[in-house]
Amino acid sequence: MKAGWGFQLHEVCVSYGSKQVLKGMNLKVKPGESVAFLGPSGAGKTTLLRLLNRALRPDSGLVQVDGKNLDDLGGSALRCLRSGIGFVHQDLRLVPNLRVSQNVLSGSLGRKGFMRSLLMFMKPSSDDLLEVHRLLEQVGIPEEMFQRVDRLSGGQQQRVALARALFQKPGLLLADEPVSSVDPARAADLLQLLTSINGREGQTLCASLHDPKLALRFFPRVVGLRGGHCIFDKPSDQVSSSEIEELYLLADDDGI
Repeated sequence: MKAGWGFQLHEVCVSYGSKQVLKGMNLKVKPGESVAFLGPSGAGKTTLLRLLNRALRPDSGLVQVDGKNLDDLGGSALRCLRSGIGFVHQDLRLVPNLRVSQNVLSGSLGRKGFMRSLLMFMKPSSDDLLEVHRLLEQVGIPEEMFQRVDRLSGGQQQRVALARALFQKPGLLLADEPVSSVDPARAADLLQLLTSINGREGQTLCASLHDPKLALRFFPRVVGLRGGHCIFDKPSDQVSSSEIEELYLLADDDGI
């Protein structure tokens, strides 16, 4: 089991043009925690996730992941850190005309580099295929291992994206609205899967969500964001209905 990576944001500000998206954000997550970022569209949830995998740099403030200041990293050191951060994107970013196994194997690109990953695509080792099959068993679709991704349902494709992220053996797993495109029953099923796998594998998990019921049901800690500010940060069983109502009713936000 890989130890989870903690992270910390200190007085982080991010702007897109004249629009300030995060406003002096302070947040600390310990290794192995499972945290939901909750809030309306435009609250700054996706921006926060993008900061953590260094897809975005802050205008000011400090972002640390696994004890490392991201502003101090470059080149191979940054690539090494990012290879340990799995990201399940809202649009999944799968390659539709490739097989499920190939999409999962692509999770090694950051860790093994382009040429070694290309060789893996062309002639994967038996160990790699066994690991892919193990992960597909975890996410519930081992029988689809050699199926083309574009022949799968939306829910199955989300499971492929999760298996691909897990193939990285991440210390930090990020998920951006991972259940936004499926019905409520399937959303609950997928979040149950995501959090149970996370509990077994030991990574730190952070997911952005719109649905407060799902966040409170599946995550032990919830961070409420609105307008680039942290409105509350507490155990899910201590979040009141009035706090949830306030989070959304007053959300004339200017974040992203």
